[in-house]
Amino acid sequence: MSESLKTKLLRLQFNCIPCFFLTGAHLTYIADDLREIRLALPLSWMTRNYIGTVFGGSMFAATDPIYMLMLIKSLGPEYIVIDKAASIRFKKLGKETLYVRCVLTQTELDDIKALLETQSKIDRSYTIELTTLSGEVCASIERTVNVRRKERAESKI
Repeated sequence: MSESLKTKLLRLQFNCIPCFFLTGAHLTYIADDLREIRLALPLSWMTRNYIGTVFGGSMFAATDPIYMLMLIKSLGPEYIVIDKAASIRFKKLGKETLYVRCVLTQTELDDIKALLETQSKIDRSYTIELTTLSGEVCASIERTVNVRRKERAESKI
């Protein structure tokens, strides 16, 4: 699926966020419905660690806002989405460009909305894998986001 002009411009805007450009990563694709984002993290002078592989901090930082941004854009302004927790598990040395593909399904969005009809807030966990071009997983990151309806959040203030 190709990008629309709107998502190309959004991708350029997102690539200016420090967690992407300061880590050496860049978004390569955003679906028109904002439910798929792809990212590349090349092995370069900016991302290379002491032993010559992709720095784990770059992996961690570059994937930080992806699901939060996808949920904010997909759920709309009546929801508040914040990052809550994250962990990383290194599986193999990153000796080349690493790739990420994050997908948010309509079922996931429907589940979130349904749960928030009866609960004031929920936590959702997403696994992000950084892979080589051949598909080998170099790191797996678990990200947890907190989602709540805006009017419920504002009424507690």
